[in-house]
Parts: sequence; C-alpha cells; structure tokens
Amino acid sequence: MFKEIGQLAGLMRALPKLREEMGQLQERLDKIVAEGDAGAGMVKARVNGKLELVACTLSEDALKGNDREMLEDLIKAAVNQAIKKARELAAEETGKMASNLGLPPGMGLPGMP
Repeated sequence: MFKEIGQLAGLMRALPKLREEMGQLQERLDKIVAEGDAGAGMVKARVNGKLELVACTLSEDALKGNDREMLEDLIKAAVNQAIKKARELAAEETGKMASNLGLPPGMGLPGMP
C-alpha cells in the first residue's frame, strides 16, 4: 500500500512532465492509422488512433457479388480488424509514455487505452 502511495506522490511531482507527455501522446495517436481487410482484400477499412473510421473501400469484386449480407459482414470484419490494430498501436504508445514517466508496467492511467 505504501509503495503505491509513494508512486502516486512521485506522479504528482511529475505532473508538468505528465502534461507534456500527454500532449505528445495525443499527437502520436493522431498520426496512427491502422488498416483492416476482409474477403481477400474485397473490403478495406482504415481507422485512426482515436478509433474513428477514416476510410472504407470496396473492390469491384465486392460490388459484383450482389450479396448484401456478405458485404455487410465483410465491412464489419474489416472495420473490427482495423480497430483492434489501432487499439494495439495506441496501447504501445501509451506504454512508451508510461515508461518515459517511470511508471511500472501495467499501471493504467485514467482515460488511456
């Protein structure tokens, strides 16, 4: 218990550095772009570090199939894959920031992925 209190006190002393690191982290998250695809590339989705869908492309083959249900499933799969990759990249960036601040591995910060 006292160890955690000491870590928290250290974090409070490092608040200005934490703010700076958070700003830099937000900039890095803004630059993250992760792509997912489904149906052997028939559907591709791109998601940014804020987990926003920024692009979704459909191949001509996807449109020729004229199978609405299959296309909906492919879109969902591609978007979910892109979101998963973006979350992983964001977690890596967050881990780097925590390490730079001297926080122990696995110590979560409120509002961080």
